[in-house]
Amino acid sequence: MAIDFTPLVRPYFDRLAVRTDRWASDSDSLQQETLRSLLRAAADTEQGRRYDYASLGRMADPRAEYARRVPMSAYEEIRADVMRMVSGEKSVLWPGRCLDFAQSSGTSGGRSKYIPITARCLQRNHYAGAADSVAAYLRLNSRSRLFSGKAFILGGSFANEVNPANPRVHIGDLSATLINRINPLAGLFRIPSKKIALMPDWSEKLPLLIKASEYADVTNISGVPSWFLTVIKGVMRSRGVDRISDAWPNLEVFFHGGISFAPYRSIYEDITDPAKMHFLENYNASEGFFSVQNDFADPAMLLLIDRDVYYEFIDIMRPEAGAVGIDGVTAGRVYEMVITSSNGLWRYRLGDTVRVTQTAPVKILVAGRTKSFINAFGEELMEENANHGIAAACRATGASIADYTAAPVYATAASRGRHQWIVEWNVEPDDMGHFAAVLDAALQEVNSDYAAKRAGTIFLDAPEITSVPKGTFDRWLSRQGSGKLGGQRKIPRLSNDRRIAEEVLGFRF
Repeated sequence: MAIDFTPLVRPYFDRLAVRTDRWASDSDSLQQETLRSLLRAAADTEQGRRYDYASLGRMADPRAEYARRVPMSAYEEIRADVMRMVSGEKSVLWPGRCLDFAQSSGTSGGRSKYIPITARCLQRNHYAGAADSVAAYLRLNSRSRLFSGKAFILGGSFANEVNPANPRVHIGDLSATLINRINPLAGLFRIPSKKIALMPDWSEKLPLLIKASEYADVTNISGVPSWFLTVIKGVMRSRGVDRISDAWPNLEVFFHGGISFAPYRSIYEDITDPAKMHFLENYNASEGFFSVQNDFADPAMLLLIDRDVYYEFIDIMRPEAGAVGIDGVTAGRVYEMVITSSNGLWRYRLGDTVRVTQTAPVKILVAGRTKSFINAFGEELMEENANHGIAAACRATGASIADYTAAPVYATAASRGRHQWIVEWNVEPDDMGHFAAVLDAALQEVNSDYAAKRAGTIFLDAPEITSVPKGTFDRWLSRQGSGKLGGQRKIPRLSNDRRIAEEVLGFRF
């Protein structure tokens, strides 16, 4: 019987969990202090001198003046400064020299982004956020034996498009940096080895991941649901079992993120032990660790308000009103996220949208990307609608998907417009028409604009389902640039034009 270290470490994680209880009343003051701390730390950087962060950091409540002085920015507006940091310049956006950068393209294509990952950001945000996720889980599961076995963390690599001159500079997936910089003591509870975890070639890496894990005592897994499923299926084949819980009998939790879990939940539920298994979502992007699920029954995630990130929110239905702080959000509304953090991002437009589900404390659901939607016919279909619809159709038909993307098909003189859903299946539905009908009904249920456009099939035809062979999306991703294929890849779910759809369809043969 393996030694269970969970009782020894539980008091530490319990203290982390208990601190969040005061957020229902103290969120505003904690966010003020977070902003002051960031401003004071960066006062002697180029950015800090440009906007006089020293004086802002001395204010009791600097939020209004900070918003007045410092403009919001998207990545292209700071790209030149970041590339100076990549080349070795010190104290540009954050004090000192940054040696780690997360390469990310998001879901909207274009040139890759290189997000600075400072030492402070790693310790106070990314690793601290991961600890908060574990703390939330242990608080929910008093019978957990999490630290009696291994954590299987599926990450990416340092494959990148820049090849920095300084060998000490690392550019790649965020997860590669997290694994590379992690405390060596964590290796006692983690697989695979760092050497395997950071391999760039997925075709070489996959068999080694299977070999490293197939007989390990895995108690918890962390990663992107779609890619972890590939590894799990490999382990099941190797062990000759129908459920991963038969190979890993002590598996008890999946800490997942990166993409919606909804289309994959039923698959994971079928291959794990329902008496033991739990699922918790994290919102951990290249730009920061923002929220953790702290209730098995509530998919919304608790916003982490004391982890070196200051938040602002733009109501997507009223963008002219400008950004508001945590005290200005309203439950039920969808907001674009704007962050200020210790990785040198100042009033940075993240490109993600979130739905606030409650305000005391603030809990959120990821709604999608600001550029990931379809509004070709006035339907305003968002990513969260799409994931809900796909999950409902899978449940109703017994189907399961590997990946999907959707795009508009524009009206012609002979036909109305419609949405084309390009799907790669794990299990195809017996009746594709029934799948499309359930998807259509589920979308109408959660999106009144879509329902109005579908009414009477006057403006918008029923959705079209186009199946593509296994491996289609992988082939498309492999052509999108270095580092795209692997544990951190994301398929753009919705596009408002047909560029991605046509590219994906070109790889189906």
